[in-house]
Amino acid sequence: MGETEHGTGSRSQPHNDVRMPRWLHRPIHAGRNLHEVDGILRELELHTVCESAKCPNRMECFSNRTATFMLLGEVCTRNCAFCSVAKGIPGEVDVGEPERVAEAAASMSLRHVVMTSVTRDDLPDGGAGHFASAVREIKRRLPGASVEVLTPDFQGNLEALRVVLAEEPDVFNHNLETVRELYAKVRPRADYATSLGLLRAAKEISPAGVTKSGIMVGLGETRPQLSRLFRDLADVGCDMLTIGQYLRPSREQLKVERFLSPQKFEELGDEATGAGIAQVASEPFVRSSYRARELLHK
Repeated sequence: MGETEHGTGSRSQPHNDVRMPRWLHRPIHAGRNLHEVDGILRELELHTVCESAKCPNRMECFSNRTATFMLLGEVCTRNCAFCSVAKGIPGEVDVGEPERVAEAAASMSLRHVVMTSVTRDDLPDGGAGHFASAVREIKRRLPGASVEVLTPDFQGNLEALRVVLAEEPDVFNHNLETVRELYAKVRPRADYATSLGLLRAAKEISPAGVTKSGIMVGLGETRPQLSRLFRDLADVGCDMLTIGQYLRPSREQLKVERFLSPQKFEELGDEATGAGIAQVASEPFVRSSYRARELLHK
């Protein structure tokens, strides 16, 4: 699953070979809404990237009555080395899923709805029509809510991109995930130029729309490589960027090469803003959809 949440982990983080620093240890957030949200998702048979990608913020988000819906099943056609989502041959598209996502969003009283998906290279449109249906259903059911889509690269298919953007999501999000130089290692079936081109095209097709991307650090990237990535995103008109620490989901994924301090994250955020990206969230536990509404309205 190329374009969902970044690397993940638990509070104890047993899978990282580099010792976890103190700033990544924090109490578990388990509020009273946790079981209610979990129940809504189970009843409606919906998937979330929070669970499938083992996001460290899952309990906090569920407790705050938020979640990132994952469309098009739980099996991804890509083999990204950082991601814990199952890989293989996906099942049939569930045509009733968009309506159930809208029902769940209404039950949770969401004011900002974030949807992502596994990568579906097996579908002619990469799942773009399914995204479009979900946006329509949410706008019909929750006309006051903002909608953010975090899509795969659609293999560079701009017609598929237009199908999604025609529904006018408030935020179009597509993650670069890492620097160009690490794509062969981290995202072997993806392409940096294709992902960057998708963000450029999204801004050209919908100049008034908000575009967003996300990366993870700690995979062996260098500061000059990150600086180039920030400039690349600014050059294609990317409005928002999230920067978070990669955490290893299990021993099957890439090892963490290093943990960056909160001060380093602050420095990266300042540099990205200086490069021309208007809104940047840069902290160890930041993920693409974590507190997405706050970033949009910052």
